[in-house]
Amino acid sequence: MAYIQTRAGRVAYRELGSGPTVLLLHATLHDRHDFDPIVGALAQHYRTIAVDWPGHGDSDPVDSSIEPSAPLFADVLEDVVDGLGVSPAALIGNSVGGFAAARLAINRPESVAGLVLVNTGGFVPLNPLSRKFCRVLGTAAVFRRTAPLFVRGYMKAKTDSDREIIERAIAAAKTSEGVRIGTGLWRSFATPEHDLRGRAGELSVPTLIVWGKKDIAIPLSAGRATHDSIHGSRLEILNTGHVVFSSDPEGFLAVAEPFLQSVCALGDDTPPRDPTLSAHTKPGAHTRSSCMNSTPRPPTRGVAFLDA
Repeated sequence: MAYIQTRAGRVAYRELGSGPTVLLLHATLHDRHDFDPIVGALAQHYRTIAVDWPGHGDSDPVDSSIEPSAPLFADVLEDVVDGLGVSPAALIGNSVGGFAAARLAINRPESVAGLVLVNTGGFVPLNPLSRKFCRVLGTAAVFRRTAPLFVRGYMKAKTDSDREIIERAIAAAKTSEGVRIGTGLWRSFATPEHDLRGRAGELSVPTLIVWGKKDIAIPLSAGRATHDSIHGSRLEILNTGHVVFSSDPEGFLAVAEPFLQSVCALGDDTPPRDPTLSAHTKPGAHTRSSCMNSTPRPPTRGVAFLDA
C-alpha cells in the first residue's frame, strides 16, 4: 500500500504493472477493491493505479473542517495526477469517479489520454424531484436508514465480487465517517458545481461510456443523456447494475481494452491478455509507449447492447 498527500489528506493507492498509465476511480462509499476483477488483466499492459478516495478504504478521513463533495474529489484527483506524475493517463471512473475524471479532462485535457465513464455522474439532467432526492439522501437520518437497501438495489449483485462490494459499502455507511462522507457527496450531487453539461463541449478527449442498464442510482436514461452531451462519445450498454466491471468483468474488458489500446498507442506487437491471470496475480512487466493525447481519432458514435 502506498500513499500520496493531497489537499484532503493522504490518499491510498495500489499500483500494478508497467506501461501507459490507467487510473481507476471508484464510486461513493466503495473502494479500490471494486476493480479487483479487472486490475490483473489491465496490469498486463498498463501501469494500473487504483485509488481510494478521501475517507474511503485505506485513505485518511476527511478533515472535519472540509466538506466532503464531488468537486472536492475532482480537486483531489488533480493532486493525485500531479503527485504521481502520471500525465497523460487514461481514466476509468465509476459514478463520482467518472465525474472527477471528466472534470479533469475538461479543465486539463493535456493530463488525460482518454476517458472510460462507467455509470457516471456529472451529465445527468436534474429535475426538482431528483434534486430533492439528492438533498434528502444527504441528511444523516435518512441516509442511515436507506443506504443498505439502496446499495443492494443499485448493485443488482451477480458475482461474488458484487456481494463483497455490497458488504463493504454497507459497513462503511454504518460508520460516522461513512455517514458524513455519503451525505456530503449526495448533497453535492444537487449543486451546480456537479453539473458538467454546460461544459461538455470543452471535453475533447476520446470518451467511452459504459452503462449497466439495471442501475437504479443512475439509470440508463442518464447514460443516454451523457452520451448525447459528449460529442464523439461511444455508448456501450451491459446487463448489469452500477458497477459494471465487477458484475461483468469480461464484458467490460471486451469494450474497454480496445479503447484503451487506441488511446494509449500500444503497438501491434502487444501480446494478447492471458485470460487465466487473476486480479491478485502480479503480472510480468511489459515495455510500452506512453499514453498519447495528440489528437487521437475519436471513437465512432453508436450504441451496442451486450447482454451478459
